[in-house]
Amino acid sequence: MTAFFLIGTLLGLSAGISPGPLLTLLVSETLRHDSKAGIKVAISPIITDLPIILLTVIILGRLSGFHSVLGVISLIGGVVLLAMGYKSFRLKNMGTKAEMENPKSLTKGVVVNLLNPHPYLFWFSVGAPMITKSMKQGVWVAGAFILSFYLFLIGSKVLLALLVGQSKSFLTGNWYLYTLRFLAVLLCLFAAVLIREGLSLLKII
Repeated sequence: MTAFFLIGTLLGLSAGISPGPLLTLLVSETLRHDSKAGIKVAISPIITDLPIILLTVIILGRLSGFHSVLGVISLIGGVVLLAMGYKSFRLKNMGTKAEMENPKSLTKGVVVNLLNPHPYLFWFSVGAPMITKSMKQGVWVAGAFILSFYLFLIGSKVLLALLVGQSKSFLTGNWYLYTLRFLAVLLCLFAAVLIREGLSLLKII
């Protein structure tokens, strides 16, 4: 259980603070309105992700006997995490321009997340396989993974909304960049594990 909790923590933190459409919306809503508006954007994945998770877990459940397919999915997951890590490591600054003008921040967050391909790709290639593996050890282990992922995904975004609300220059500061780069290294290491597992399922190694 501890291993899956830590994996969920790493993935949640990385997804929470890495640049993307949802984080951009969170920053712009916070700057345009206040931290509460940013927090509403931060909690939107709770609403949008459940059907994505259920769909991907069901699909993978039906593919559980096809090791070659699971190997390809594992390789895709490794590449996805490598791309996330590379993007985070190369980031110079987030930028803090506000472009959103209307309120209804939660609705905006839901719409942006539903139309963003990244959650679908993440859950199909990384998240759902982790849930499937953890379920073999028990429902509580799978629950620990999901809980830690969303605790740190939502928690990190809420914290960012509060920090941006207090200091508009936070996202261009060194602490944010150092944290991103540290998590980027961990993501790349985890990506290597997934790629190795994928190659093993494909009987290449």
